[in-house]
Amino acid sequence: MQWKNEDMKQKKDTEKELKQNAAESQHTEETAPKNAPEVEQETQDELSKTKEELAAVNDKYLRLVAEYDNFRKRTIKEKADLIQNGGERTLLDLLPVVDDIELALKNIREASDVSALREGVELICSKFSDYLSRHGVEEIKAIGQPFDDEKEQAIAMVPAPSEEQKGIVIDCTKKGYTLNGKVLRFADVVVGE
Repeated sequence: MQWKNEDMKQKKDTEKELKQNAAESQHTEETAPKNAPEVEQETQDELSKTKEELAAVNDKYLRLVAEYDNFRKRTIKEKADLIQNGGERTLLDLLPVVDDIELALKNIREASDVSALREGVELICSKFSDYLSRHGVEEIKAIGQPFDDEKEQAIAMVPAPSEEQKGIVIDCTKKGYTLNGKVLRFADVVVGE
């Protein structure tokens, strides 16, 4: 009997909901025709505005893609030019040193005075050292300094003449160089032990 009461209660609730839904539906139908043209116009306006915004964004996107493509092509060309002609200034600065070497070779054949030849070679060496300095190349000063394995490589270890010279560079067989602070070539050194 209890289930019959519950069943009856459910039927009443369902009927009540159906009546409410019908009333709401009737209310919507009554108001819909009045607002429909306005809503449709608003929807059309929004759709038109959205299409315009989409076209503008698409145009901006296409322009950015084209601009990026041009930038990429220009950068590739500039990089190729730099690789091809980057050493031009360096080589141009080196030509006077080559001229001096050629002049020294010519004078060696004809020279009777060795001291004049020595002065010429010293001048060439000085010009070349200046050239290297102008381009950021510096000599690693090793002799008399503590051994530094980040700039030097020990090719020999010899007994140190004194206790203070242990771990100190005694001789340099090949000079080392840095380019703007970075090791270009390690110095070959003899270290006291």
